[in-house]
Amino acid sequence: MYVVAANLVFPELSLTGYEPELSSNLAFTNDDIRLKPFIDSAIKNNIKIGVGALLDSNGLPKIGLIIISPLGCVDTYEKIYLHSGEEVYFSEGAHHKILTISNTKIANAICADANNEAHVQTSSELGASVYIAGVLITEGGYDSDTAVMNNYASKYNMLVAMANHNQPTGDWAPIGKSAIWTNAGLLASATETQNALVVAEKLDNGWAGQVFEL
Repeated sequence: MYVVAANLVFPELSLTGYEPELSSNLAFTNDDIRLKPFIDSAIKNNIKIGVGALLDSNGLPKIGLIIISPLGCVDTYEKIYLHSGEEVYFSEGAHHKILTISNTKIANAICADANNEAHVQTSSELGASVYIAGVLITEGGYDSDTAVMNNYASKYNMLVAMANHNQPTGDWAPIGKSAIWTNAGLLASATETQNALVVAEKLDNGWAGQVFEL
């Protein structure tokens, strides 16, 4: 997981795990009592928290990011681009989500969103200078997926960050190594096994990165 300004974001489906066959029984609503610890923490620490979860929907549930404000308000982003096969279990989102923190516009993304350049391009056109994706990436896809994110950071002059699982979920074995890139390249990255915060801090002369092991 990682922090950008006062924004803490977790991996894709971090609350429920990646369990497509169980999706209809795991979905959250905005008033779900299970969100209370995150709401309390957001208020106490004066931060935004984005946690990955399945979202209740008319029809199939959606893969979502539940976004909790420092005031305890709950909002959501719904994954727009699904991986092949996910359409059997999930429905697509339709709208981008841009947050503003300290005059910095931050675009949210979930896994396959970041594999589709149309998603980051639209985010850039909407004014985002930070692009954050909660993901589930295994060893086989890590190099190619992160090369794409590195390219986005350069091409769109954005800070690009991704939070990845580092423990098995469902039938998948993610590799961890959550990371952040700027237009100059890799800013900070966790290792495969670290439970860590990968942090980007906006300074007057650019971004500084750091990894805090938990």
